[in-house]
Amino acid sequence: MWAVAASVYVVAVFHRSSLGVAGIEAQERFHVSASQLSLFPMLQLLVYAGLQIPVGALTDRFGAKRVLGCGLVLMTAGQFTFAFAHGFTGAVLARVLVGMGDAMTFVSVLRVVAVWFPPNRVAVLTQLTALLGMAGNLAGATPLAGALHAFGWSRTFAVSAGVGVVVLVVLLFVLRDNPGAPVRTRPAGGPGMWSQVRAAWAEPGTRLGLWAHWACGCLPQVFLMLWGFPFLVEGQGLSKGAASALLTVAIVINMLACLVVGPLVTRRPGSRLVLCVGQPVLAVVAWAAVLIPSEPSPLWLLVLLALVIGPGGALSLVGMEFARAGNPPQRLGTVSGIVNVGGFAAATLCLFAIGLVLDLVEPGGGEHGLAAYRVAMAVQAVPLLLGVVQVLRYARKVAGRERRPEPVCVVARRTPERESVPDAG
Repeated sequence: MWAVAASVYVVAVFHRSSLGVAGIEAQERFHVSASQLSLFPMLQLLVYAGLQIPVGALTDRFGAKRVLGCGLVLMTAGQFTFAFAHGFTGAVLARVLVGMGDAMTFVSVLRVVAVWFPPNRVAVLTQLTALLGMAGNLAGATPLAGALHAFGWSRTFAVSAGVGVVVLVVLLFVLRDNPGAPVRTRPAGGPGMWSQVRAAWAEPGTRLGLWAHWACGCLPQVFLMLWGFPFLVEGQGLSKGAASALLTVAIVINMLACLVVGPLVTRRPGSRLVLCVGQPVLAVVAWAAVLIPSEPSPLWLLVLLALVIGPGGALSLVGMEFARAGNPPQRLGTVSGIVNVGGFAAATLCLFAIGLVLDLVEPGGGEHGLAAYRVAMAVQAVPLLLGVVQVLRYARKVAGRERRPEPVCVVARRTPERESVPDAG
């Protein structure tokens, strides 16, 4: 069951990242500036982030199968629209549909994991889900770039949309929401969506998880979804093949991190905070080393940058572990939705800010030089450092709550003498 649900996530990650190596072609096809180009993934991620909490509640209420099916239909429609769109408006609509469908996948897969597997295997299977999702990222890097060159825009995106139809058929015939039960739904008299959200948000661990996802998950999305490829080609002077290879390096190192992070945080829970603070700080240092010099960076430094950025995707899922610890199972979908907003909200802000700064520094559209990219890519430091500060802040709150003794209710034992004394008043 998990494999079927995870295959939907693979398709979602491919569709999400398919613009990563197609950004330059998209500018030419739709005749847009850098800030307009950034609207494609920004709106996609904005819709994704905005739907996470409602989708989590819907998954708790109606089960994963229905939500995953709806997501596949929306993503497939979006990619078909993107394949044949020629104007800016049609392209924006297509990315919004992809974002809506994508929003329904990961939280639903986590629901399948939680229902079908014991708690001590949830962290590992969460990372394995992310690992399989990276296969979609891999397909959206070098292979997609080659397909665009060989077959053109419309054929490439139409074929990728057709994969969603095949996966939808498998989903409908194979996936079950629960072992031995048709569909898991919340009773009609249960708490509503916003009651669930308020209860989940009241837990400091939920907010810690959101900020951990924000701090670790932002950079990989920005680098792989849009701006990494143009930065390497236009700013650093690499060929398209070399830039695609560097994106692949970031994806592969994230896949390897998925194999390590799940078992590590399960066996050593204390490592979670160190990882979620250390990786963003290292990423800021690596970006500073690349952006401060006025000349293009040597290849080894760009490879190092990709190696540092890559693991952020795997580490962002540690936020789910922070949040899961303080919430009951019936809020799992809602909690996962809240946490999953973090990295995508940060990436949305960065994607638009980078495009805006590029057009402000070098107006007029077309290609941008290293000087413009040095200023634009530096804006990523602001949300990263904000995320680190918030992670440390809420980690202290969670630690203080865990140290606080639970209140003890002392009940006086009734004695015969007390029974004979009449109540006052």
